[in-house]
Amino acid sequence: MRIGVPKEVKNLETRVGITPAGVRNLVERGHRVLVEVGAGVLSAFTDEEYVEAGAGLAPAEDIWGKSEMVVKVKEPTPAEYGYFRSGLILFTYLHLAPLPELTEQLLASKVTSVAYETLQDAAGTLPLLVPMSEVAGRIAVQIGATYLQKENEGRGLLLGGVPGVLPAEVCILGGGIVGTNAAKIAVGMGANVTIVDWNLNRLRELDDIFGGRVRTVASNSWNIEATSAKSDLLIGGVLIPGASAPKLLTASMVKGMKQGAVIVDVAIDQGGCVETARPTTHSDPSYVVAGVVHYCVTNMPAAVPNTSTLALTNATFPYVMEIAEHGIGALKRSTGFMKGLNTFGGQLTCEPVAISQGRPFVPAGDVLA
Repeated sequence: MRIGVPKEVKNLETRVGITPAGVRNLVERGHRVLVEVGAGVLSAFTDEEYVEAGAGLAPAEDIWGKSEMVVKVKEPTPAEYGYFRSGLILFTYLHLAPLPELTEQLLASKVTSVAYETLQDAAGTLPLLVPMSEVAGRIAVQIGATYLQKENEGRGLLLGGVPGVLPAEVCILGGGIVGTNAAKIAVGMGANVTIVDWNLNRLRELDDIFGGRVRTVASNSWNIEATSAKSDLLIGGVLIPGASAPKLLTASMVKGMKQGAVIVDVAIDQGGCVETARPTTHSDPSYVVAGVVHYCVTNMPAAVPNTSTLALTNATFPYVMEIAEHGIGALKRSTGFMKGLNTFGGQLTCEPVAISQGRPFVPAGDVLA
């Protein structure tokens, strides 16, 4: 198969879809890989390393036009829509639920799109979302600690305090991968941490994991309002696979937070779980609403691209190889892999996206039959 790896064009998106090690494996299996010039430089992978691994270097037009499958990191931007064509397999993060325009373009051009974030493994987990959720959860605390500094319009707090001075209060909405990793870093930095989740069994697990070092609170509007009002740093880590995130923290709750408190909404790439959140970029990452600093960058792991690219491709590469070896028929080999299919032949095949956008959908198994 001819596989293309374009340079990411989203604002300060520094990751790359395949590493030189992945290129070597593909080439050894008889596949041809084209990499856009400079695609891996910001992740510390040089063009020379890709060439040594067996890749050809090419401009973006050739990457998209001559490849049977394009492997990316982030969803295509409007500048890339013109490259869409029937028969192209696109394998990347898509997060289509809050992006009706991108959905329409994929359907109109009959691109076969497979989304990292909806693909499942045999256990029903999201193996290609996990590594970036781990990175995002951990870096969210670093970012939040930085924005609590006064020069960033924060409250002027040191997250862990010092002897004689209380540490900051950190509230984490969601006890999944993002929330658990955020809690690990926040606890390690000495903060007082509260995790809010609707799943009582998960709260029990978290209580065991942290040995009572975090407080756990059942999720409802009353508890979220009370917990957020006490928080210096609030991290949104809510996920409904493929669907738009629920707005758990309302605008009125934001108004009730401390002046100079910080919100880091990791769920923003699925629309955000904070009502006052809107997507931002690494070049313009934050804004203030009701005296509360909001950080809502949609590609947070791009801040640490070498770590993020290695973590991501460790997870994605086996699936890249499966598609390279078997074409789109690879998805038929497991129901979890099939859940990654979002569009095929002009039809929407992901039910959560269909519900979020009010569109009809056809089950992936039916279109691939």
